[in-house]
Amino acid sequence: MSLSIARNQQQTVLRMWRSLQPHLRSDRNLPARIQEALHRREFGARDRRLYRELLYTGVRYLPWIEELTARSEEEAVRAVAWLATDTPATSGFRAALVPGWPPPPPPISARARHLGVGGALLPEWFRHHCPAAFISPELESLHTRAPLWIRLQTDAPDAVLAEFTARHWRWRQSKVLPEACEILEEADLTATTAYREGRFEIQDLGSQFVLACAPIARGERWLDACAGAGGKALQLARLLGPAGRVDAFDPRADALEELRQRARRGGYANIHPLTQAPSTADYDGVLVDAPCSGSGTWRRAPHLKWCTSPADIAAHARRQQELLDRFSRLVRPGGLLVYATCSLSRQENQEVVATFLAVHAGFTTAPFLRTFDYPVAGPGLAILPARHNTDGFFAVPLRRAH
Repeated sequence: MSLSIARNQQQTVLRMWRSLQPHLRSDRNLPARIQEALHRREFGARDRRLYRELLYTGVRYLPWIEELTARSEEEAVRAVAWLATDTPATSGFRAALVPGWPPPPPPISARARHLGVGGALLPEWFRHHCPAAFISPELESLHTRAPLWIRLQTDAPDAVLAEFTARHWRWRQSKVLPEACEILEEADLTATTAYREGRFEIQDLGSQFVLACAPIARGERWLDACAGAGGKALQLARLLGPAGRVDAFDPRADALEELRQRARRGGYANIHPLTQAPSTADYDGVLVDAPCSGSGTWRRAPHLKWCTSPADIAAHARRQQELLDRFSRLVRPGGLLVYATCSLSRQENQEVVATFLAVHAGFTTAPFLRTFDYPVAGPGLAILPARHNTDGFFAVPLRRAH
């Protein structure tokens, strides 16, 4: 790439960055703003991939970029180019703007020294919630782009993987969960025959661990109490098999409609969306994948670092307690209650579970089916990003007494 082209791209990303600056620390819908900015007519697909990566890198390293911008906007863009993931869309831009710079990614401390910055990349108040996030290797993992994982939902996975190979897409299957596969390209998976035929779903590996770690038996009847668009409901339906049943509740009609479409595409006749939550039932298992702060998704949604507060987390924890109390009543004696979040905060995770167990003497923690090399510390499994290149999650199976 010529330096003149790179300079023009530098000015474009600067204009876009300036338009986002008033919203960077306050707007939870910042991805929608970025998406709108990227869909200008003059941008091609490669341009969008370049500017998306640069803008998200800037948000990910926001304190550093703010510090550098105060010195020089051009210096800030060079730093963003260096810190960005090396992809076909960014490689030419990086080579033109930062020739001779050390190859990334060195440790966070070395990146800071090279750039001459000192701002903290995570909110300091969050240290109490997840101390591990502030040290290697989790700190480095939280500051890399999130991976693209799929969950194979077919008895003939080789045909799916052969289609990827035919499209010249690199991929790797997980060593600890063979039905999980990481796509190592910026690929439009929805354009594949395998996707249209429902033979896989896009689902982060950490998300897949939540149900894979629980002792779920085929043929059981389960409730997904916070189903959303149904990623875990689909996984649960496959684990239970055709003789099992998944009732999937969500108050949002649009989310349930997406779930219906995904269930039809995957051929799951054992998923039953519910517009009203059951008030009495006798389920073999209930999944409470509770709404949360989303701190486990900071890799793919870095703006949430800057617009989440301790008060937000406390409010989520109160709501999570309410959901656990409400839906635990629907578990039959001897049945299973699985609590999960995509949060890294112990206040939403271990503390919520400890409080629940203290006031619900009929429930105890159940053994994990698998732990995927994560240590079990306190009530639950903290699924941190670095070990298996995932988002962050928390999961715990709880058994109701007979």
